[in-house]
Amino acid sequence: MDRIVYTAMNGAQRLLEQQAAVTNNMANINTTGFREQLAIQRAVPLQGGALFPTRVGNATVTTSSNYSQGAMAETGRALDAAIRGDGWFAVMTPSGEAYTRSGEFVVNDNNLLVTHQGYPVLSADNAPIEVPDRGAITFSTDGQITALGAGDNPRDIQVLGQLKLVNPENDELVRGDDGWFRLGNGNIAQPNPLVTIAPGFLEKSNVNPAEVMVALINNTRQFEMQMKIISDASQREEKANSILSSNG
Repeated sequence: MDRIVYTAMNGAQRLLEQQAAVTNNMANINTTGFREQLAIQRAVPLQGGALFPTRVGNATVTTSSNYSQGAMAETGRALDAAIRGDGWFAVMTPSGEAYTRSGEFVVNDNNLLVTHQGYPVLSADNAPIEVPDRGAITFSTDGQITALGAGDNPRDIQVLGQLKLVNPENDELVRGDDGWFRLGNGNIAQPNPLVTIAPGFLEKSNVNPAEVMVALINNTRQFEMQMKIISDASQREEKANSILSSNG
């Protein structure tokens, strides 16, 4: 088979992988704290020794992320919080401790502070945060959590603990299939006192809608070009076989 078919097929496969990342970004434009996925590719030397010393293919490596901060939106909601600058909230998922930029919290039926998916938000002591029944929550900029129970005197405000705020290096983080970030070595990050939050705010997704639309269109056109190359190569091969058959 014509080698150009393999080259075009390889290019088409990479475009499909890139399109999957771009489509996921499009789907999460309105997801609080979402980090844009980046499809990064690397060159792969072709097998064949001295026959193809200058030819290379390509492969998609583990997708990376754009860690730039998204826009801050004021909500005024007491249970909302956004990280200022670098840093992450720590939560406990079914697969262990994970990290998120989304501070869209709620109190569940068991009076625990949880994410909107229902996962417990962790304190600096790596424990779930229990909220007094019908208590009014307040966050301070350093992540300290205070609560005032229903009908309590304002002087009886309770300190519930402190949010676990971490700031590992970006290259230490891996995005899981569930969308949560974790340390690639399997360890858990330690609290970082330099991380601060903005109570009553949420961080929007850092995906640029215009750039995503352009990428979707561009990838579609490039994929169509790869398919056209494969089709043309197939037609040339059929014509060549026809000529050989007629001459035979």
